[in-house]
Amino acid sequence: MTSTQKRLLILLAIAVEAFALGRLAVRAVMNLLLGGTLFGGNFL
Repeated sequence: MTSTQKRLLILLAIAVEAFALGRLAVRAVMNLLLGGTLFGGNFL
């Protein structure tokens, strides 16, 4: 595996993580605005 391939693999892994965390952050903000629970269910 060349260094270019390693670099691309690392960038791909970071991109996937950033995408997932970005979606979760958007969901958390919308949830705070709408007053819901983040992962579903009723905690009361």
